[in-house]
Amino acid sequence: MRMGVKEKSKFGRSMMEERKRGRSLLPSTDESSEGEHVTNKKDITSNAASSSIKSKSRSPTAAVPSSSPSISNSKNTQGSKRTIFENAEEESFWKISFEIDIVAVGLFILAAATRFYNLTSPNSIVFDELHYGKYASLYMRQIFFFDPHPPLGKQLIAASSYVFDRSYNGTFKFDRIGSPYPDWVPIFGMRFIPALLGSVMPSFSYILCREIGISMTFSILSGLLIIFDNALLIQSRHILMEMPLISFGLLSLIFAIKATKQLNSNKSLLFVSISAFFGTLSLSVKYIGSFYLAMSGFIVFYCFWSRVVPRKDFGAPQLLLKIGTVYLIFFLTFLATYVSIFYIHLSILTQAGPHDSVMTSAFQASLKGGLASIIKGQPVQVSHGSQVTLRHALGRPCWMHSHLQNYPIKYSDGRGSSHQQQVTCYSFKDVNNWWIVKRPEVDNLAVNETKDVIKHGDQIHLVHGMSGRLLNSHDVAAPQSPQNQEVSCYIDHNVSMPAEPLWRVEIVGGCGGVSQNSEGCEWHAVKSMVRLIHVTSGQALRMSGKQLPKWGFNQHEVVTDRIVVQDDTVWNVEEHRYTKSEKDREKELLEAEMIPTKPTDLSFRSKFWELQWKMLISSGSSQTESHAYASFPSEWLFLSRGIAYWIGGSGTNAQIHLLGNPVIWLTGSFGVLLHLVIVGFYLLRRRRLCFDIDEETWSTLLLQSSICLGGYALTYVYHFCVDRTLFLHHYLPSYVFKIMLMISTLHHLNCISKYSKLRYLFSAILLLWIVFVMYAFSRFLPTSMGFPSLTRSELEALKWNQNWDFIVQSNSP
Repeated sequence: MRMGVKEKSKFGRSMMEERKRGRSLLPSTDESSEGEHVTNKKDITSNAASSSIKSKSRSPTAAVPSSSPSISNSKNTQGSKRTIFENAEEESFWKISFEIDIVAVGLFILAAATRFYNLTSPNSIVFDELHYGKYASLYMRQIFFFDPHPPLGKQLIAASSYVFDRSYNGTFKFDRIGSPYPDWVPIFGMRFIPALLGSVMPSFSYILCREIGISMTFSILSGLLIIFDNALLIQSRHILMEMPLISFGLLSLIFAIKATKQLNSNKSLLFVSISAFFGTLSLSVKYIGSFYLAMSGFIVFYCFWSRVVPRKDFGAPQLLLKIGTVYLIFFLTFLATYVSIFYIHLSILTQAGPHDSVMTSAFQASLKGGLASIIKGQPVQVSHGSQVTLRHALGRPCWMHSHLQNYPIKYSDGRGSSHQQQVTCYSFKDVNNWWIVKRPEVDNLAVNETKDVIKHGDQIHLVHGMSGRLLNSHDVAAPQSPQNQEVSCYIDHNVSMPAEPLWRVEIVGGCGGVSQNSEGCEWHAVKSMVRLIHVTSGQALRMSGKQLPKWGFNQHEVVTDRIVVQDDTVWNVEEHRYTKSEKDREKELLEAEMIPTKPTDLSFRSKFWELQWKMLISSGSSQTESHAYASFPSEWLFLSRGIAYWIGGSGTNAQIHLLGNPVIWLTGSFGVLLHLVIVGFYLLRRRRLCFDIDEETWSTLLLQSSICLGGYALTYVYHFCVDRTLFLHHYLPSYVFKIMLMISTLHHLNCISKYSKLRYLFSAILLLWIVFVMYAFSRFLPTSMGFPSLTRSELEALKWNQNWDFIVQSNSP
C-alpha cells in the first residue's frame, strides 16, 4: 500500500456495504428534538422545496432515525433564519412527555425482588449502620452532629424512617455492630431508601447504556450484572450511602447526554438543569459524587465545542450567549440545590449535641442548650482583668492550657529546653485552661466600673489563672517543631534568660460589620477572631498540630511561628468573666460555670460557610487508623479482601461478608485491559490510515470509552491520592462504571463478529459466562443476605481466595 492511501479491512468494507443497503450495525437513537429531525441527504434534497418543518411537526413518528447513536454533528436547516434557542416547535419546551420502558420496569421489579426480600433481616446493626443510623436518629431529635460528608443521604434515611413510623423519636443508641434492634425502631423505613435506589440503579444503567449506543440486548445485560452482583446487593439492603450516591450520579449522566441530543431546542436547558440537579444530589451524599457532576458538565461542554462552535451561522456573541446561558443554568441549579440541602440540615439540627466542640464558639452558642457559659450573663468586652479561655478557632478544637509540669531539661534527640512551665493546647474543658488578660503596667487584676477595654493593636500580658505565671516565648526551639520557638509560662531560674511576656492583640476580619478594617476594634468574647503576636520576636502564637510525648500528657504543642497569617494562628475567647476580687480569683476560676442553657443568634450564611470549612479540613486531614478489613485500591481490582459486616449469634455461622460476584469482578478487570487494547489498536491503525471500522462505529466506541472508561478512571485513581483508611465499598462507584465498560467491550466484539463464523463461538462463550455469573451469585447469596447459616465445611468451600476471612464460630457445626 502506498503512503497516504486509505485502506479498509474486509470487515470495514462489509460494514460499508451494509450501510449502502440501508442496514445499521448499532441500534439507532433519535437524537433530534420534537421539531428537529436529522435526515439523510436524499431526504433533505427532496424536501427542500416543501414545508418540511410543518409536516414533521404534525407527524414526528415519520422522522428518519439518526444514523449515529453518538454525539454527532447536527445539520442546520438552510433557508430559514432562527434565533440561537429557536426550534421548529417553540412550545416543545413546555411539553413534557413520558414513556414507559417495559425493559427498565422489568429490571426494577427483578432488582426489587432481591433488595426488598426480608429486608428487616438481620434484626441488628450491620457495619456502618452504626454511624448512619445514629445520624438519622439525631435528625429525629434535632441534635446537631458533625460528619465530613454532606448530609443528603442521612436526611433521606431520617425522612424515610419518619414516614414509615412517626412514633419513632430517635432514642435508640447505635452503640455497636451486632446490637439488636428493639421492636419500636423502624428498620424497614431506615433501610427503604438504599433498597429503593438499589432497585432502580439497574434500570439507570440500562438507560445510560442505551443512550451511548449500546444495543438493547447488551444494555439489559448491564442491568442484570448489577442485579446479580453480591456487593451491590449488600449495599442496597442496609443503611448505607453507596446506592444514593451512584443512582443520582447515573441519572446526572443520562440527562447530560439527553441534553446534547437537543442542542437546538429549549428543552436542552431543562435537561441541563436536571443533570446538574441530580449531580448535586450525588455530591451531597458523598463528595466523590462531584466526579459525576464534573463529567456531566464536561459532556455538555464537549458537545458545544464539537457541534456548535464550528457552525458558521452563529457569531461569537451568539455562541457566548448560548454557552453562557447553559452553564449559568447548570451552576445556579447546583448552587440552589446544594445550599438548600444545608439549609434544611441546619434548620433541623438546632439542639446542642456531642459534636459541638468541633465548631467555633459562636456556632456552639447558636444551638439550643449550647455553651450558655459563653452568653448567659457573660460580658462581651474583653478588658484588663478579664478571665478567659482561649480556643483554637479554625482547626482542631482545643484550648490553650498550662499545668505545673515543666519541659524536660533535654529532649530525646539531645536538644535542650528552657525547662519552663509547659504550655499546650488541650482538647477538653479544664480549669487549667483559664487565663487572665492584664495590662503590662497595671498590677491589680480586679475589673473596675470603668472597664479598660482591650482593642486591636494593644499590648497585653496573659497570666495563667491557676499558677499565676506569665505566657512567655523566647529563642529556644520548640520540642516537636524545632523550626519554631517554644511557648511557656515563665519561671525565673536565674540563668540569664529574662522574661519576654509581651503579646500584641491583632483582631482578624474587622469589627464584625461590613468593613474589614480592624483599627479601633474592641476585643469581644466569642465573635472576635484574634492573633496574638509575640512582641519581641514578631511571631504569632500557633497550635502546631503535633502531639507532645508522654511527658506532655500527649497534648498538642503550642509554638510561635514567623508565618503569621495562617489558620492555626487564629484564636477566640470562649468563656469570659471579669475578675471581681484579686483575693478570690482562684475560687472564681474553680467555680466557673460550664453548663450551657441559652442560644445566641448566628446567620445561616455564617453557619453554612463555617460548616463547609470544617468539612473541608476534616476530609483533607489524615485518617489512617488501622482496621482489620482495610484494603488498598490495588487490592480491589481482583477482590483480594472482603469486609465482615455482621456476625450472627454464638453457635451459628450466619454472617454478612462484603464480597462482590467474583466472576463479574475478575472478568470486569480483564475487560478494562481488553478495552484499552482494542481502542489502542484502532488508534494505531487509524494513524497508519487503515480504517477497520466505519466512522459511526468508531465515534460510538469513543463515546462509550469516554463515559465508561473516563468515569472509571476518575472515581478509581482518586483513591490513590487520599491519605485515609479505605475499604472495599469505596470501589463501588468505579465498579459500576467497570461493568458498563465491560458491556461496551462485549457489544463491540459482538458487532465485529457478526460478519464472521466467530459469532457462534462468541455467543457460546457469552452464554457460558452468564451461567457462571448466576452460579457465583447463588453460591455467595447466604453470606450476602445473612441467611441461611452455613456449616464450617460450606464456608471453607466458599474460600475461592485464601485472603477472604469468613468468620467461623468455634462451636458451630
